[in-house]
Amino acid sequence: MAPSRESSTQPPQSLRKALHLAESRRAALEQSSPDATSPSYAAEIQSLLAQFTALLDQMRSLALFSPNETLEDVPTSSLPYMSIHHSIAEVVQRTPFTGPSERGPVLRAARDAYERFLALLESYGLVEGPYARLLERYRDDPDKFSLLLAAAGGGQTDRRAAKVASYQAEKALREKLAFLRSNPAYRDAGEEEDDDEGGGGGGGGDEEVVREVYLSDLAYRLHKTFDALDSLNKEEEILAMAPAAAAAAPPPSSTSRPPNSQAQRRERDADEEDVSATRLDQPLRSTRHHHPGGPLLSRQGKPLQPFTLVGSRAEIARGVFRPGHNLPTMSIDEYLAEEKRQGNILQGGTDPPRQVLDEDDMAAVDRETYKAREWDDYKDDHRRGAGNTLNMG
Repeated sequence: MAPSRESSTQPPQSLRKALHLAESRRAALEQSSPDATSPSYAAEIQSLLAQFTALLDQMRSLALFSPNETLEDVPTSSLPYMSIHHSIAEVVQRTPFTGPSERGPVLRAARDAYERFLALLESYGLVEGPYARLLERYRDDPDKFSLLLAAAGGGQTDRRAAKVASYQAEKALREKLAFLRSNPAYRDAGEEEDDDEGGGGGGGGDEEVVREVYLSDLAYRLHKTFDALDSLNKEEEILAMAPAAAAAAPPPSSTSRPPNSQAQRRERDADEEDVSATRLDQPLRSTRHHHPGGPLLSRQGKPLQPFTLVGSRAEIARGVFRPGHNLPTMSIDEYLAEEKRQGNILQGGTDPPRQVLDEDDMAAVDRETYKAREWDDYKDDHRRGAGNTLNMG
């Protein structure tokens, strides 16, 4: 006979309502597509984090979880509070930022919340099987943890198989959780919790259904935690490669020269000259330093300064994002076929093809014989090169 899980550590009704409200806000935030740059979105994130932090403080003050107890000692109504750290981590990751320097602390705060969630589940024996091995591998080197590299062999095939297996496991957990939540016994227990005098789940079989739903939700969040830690490491690698932010310019002092002073203009021109001297594509302004002012053409039309003819401003603007080369409009075979159709390709050589003599055609054989004899008689009567008065030979 299973021991009773109802005890004095059962959370009060107000705390259960607060957790339900916070999780509802978090779910609505995930399902919506808000403008992350708007001030209202940042205010919603901060408000939600404050609500989860207050829940965490109340949970600690009530001592809902103790290192001296096992999972069987935890009341069913207390199980949802094990996921508060995971919810905080997911909300923290949505914190808006404007640069790499602001994103780094956000990732560290999210990592800390995920690690607290894993430590709590491990203390109650909820990290088992492959997840226990993943947790051990993560603790060996948290900054280098990767789900794909954890596959045996580390090859592309192993990584692809590990990615497919992770996706299938997450899908199975999600479908199981949805199926359990569709159980009428679970819905009825949830309606009982909304009453002022409601407990942490119904009695008998109803409580077992509710408990299985809560444990399945923790298992699903456990799987997502390792995916999130993998993503955090990848994002930190990208942030590490980001260029350092430029230092802010000091404010101008009262003793500084006015911005349009002649000395500052000379310094600016000298800086532009130094920069343009190192460029391969010399800008037009570099030529104007050698020929300052004056018209481009004389009255007779003679160029007085180097210049480049360009199109209209609209045409230049349209060509900004065009490639710097002409893309082919036809293949080589299509080009040769078109040239052949237009008669631009010579067919064969300059000499006509030699006909093959038919040995059975006696008349043709006699003609060839007489023709060969006449050519021999002609060569006997005429010396080679006779009549060649130009080249003499």
